[in-house]
Amino acid sequence: MSELFKYTASEWSAIQLSLSVALICSVITLPLAIGIGWFLARKKVYGKSIIEGVLHLPLVLPPITTGYLLLFVFGNRGFIGSFFYEKLGIQIAFSFYAAVIAAIFVSFPLVTRSVRLSIELVDQKLEEAARTLGASNMRVFFTITLPLALPGVISGFILSFARSLGEFGATISFAGNIEGKTQTLPLAIFSEMQVPGQEAATMRLVFVSVVLSLFAMIAAEFLNKRIIKRKTA
Repeated sequence: MSELFKYTASEWSAIQLSLSVALICSVITLPLAIGIGWFLARKKVYGKSIIEGVLHLPLVLPPITTGYLLLFVFGNRGFIGSFFYEKLGIQIAFSFYAAVIAAIFVSFPLVTRSVRLSIELVDQKLEEAARTLGASNMRVFFTITLPLALPGVISGFILSFARSLGEFGATISFAGNIEGKTQTLPLAIFSEMQVPGQEAATMRLVFVSVVLSLFAMIAAEFLNKRIIKRKTA
């Protein structure tokens, strides 16, 4: 039983790397999702359903497909990756950057959806009243829309964090499974499962994964209930 909580250096590395990837991903994704979410909630444009469909593709695509597409774009021979590799000497694929990018792509639809739904619940009459009093669109957004939509925004941040912690398919195909460099928690669990006699190590990592994910989902559910309560108030 004591072996269950004796984490090795490589296991701690995988846990810390997962937390770093998830946090960086969430911080980068959130402002982008707020902008896109506001656009989808407030603007009426031709082909909006197509835009939403493209944005939500990572939710329905096989993760390995997402990873391949990222490798195609950001690999050393990709039309974006080749520029970074040849001009700046930065290799994106099979690096820490790749793990973050993969997490961003798979979690972005969840954050955008949460933010969009939250903004749609904000009474537009309040925004119009502020504009009639002389407030600019930017001021209306930061003083009325965003504060009222804050529970959904925070919920989206947490969902992004949780989804990033559990990302596997796109990461292993785009970032690889390099210990200490790109081996996140799910990849470490997968690696331990392939080795006979490593049941204790697998259970240690599974335990951490379950606890972190459960905590994130409870927090997100709590915020969602606040949104529903505000809507029905």
